[in-house]
Amino acid sequence: MTNQPELTQEELERYARHLALPSFGLKAQHRLKRSSVLCIGAGGLGSPTTMYLAAAGVGRIGIVDPDTVDASNIQRQLLHGTSDISRKKTQSAKDTLNAINPNVQIELHEERFDPGNAIALSRSYDLLVDGSDNFPTRYLSNDVAVLLGIPNVHGSIFRFEGQVSVFAPHLGAPCYRCLFPDAPNQGAVPD
Repeated sequence: MTNQPELTQEELERYARHLALPSFGLKAQHRLKRSSVLCIGAGGLGSPTTMYLAAAGVGRIGIVDPDTVDASNIQRQLLHGTSDISRKKTQSAKDTLNAINPNVQIELHEERFDPGNAIALSRSYDLLVDGSDNFPTRYLSNDVAVLLGIPNVHGSIFRFEGQVSVFAPHLGAPCYRCLFPDAPNQGAVPD
């Protein structure tokens, strides 16, 4: 295969279960290694998402989060442990993800995803994962994905309910703003 990143012997062993799947195999694992995902948020949704992406062998994972780990995060944000309290979430995330898979490149963006930086942060990634907890960021990640022509995976939770959607309007599917043209008034729906 041309232009395929080589898999080391350690990676061949690590991904053996993927490689054994007839519908997946070496070609798909190479594709994962070449891929990149920007995850907005390293909290309750970003934690399991980035852990599974790293374990699967996605080649480059970016994490955008300006926050520090708080004791109240530990019970639901699996990237972080007790020893991470008061550390930057991105730093804690990088340590955990490197422990899961040292072959994955982790890029940290210790800032808020906002209109001033969203396109620049997203431009070099193949996919956006919106694990944010507020409507302005949800609409912004949607708009950036539409402008850049990349898929946007949206997840949200409320108490014991959750939802996940994949939006890819560049492939003819609707986007988040297509389904929800206007954000709810502040305070009308819990963030």
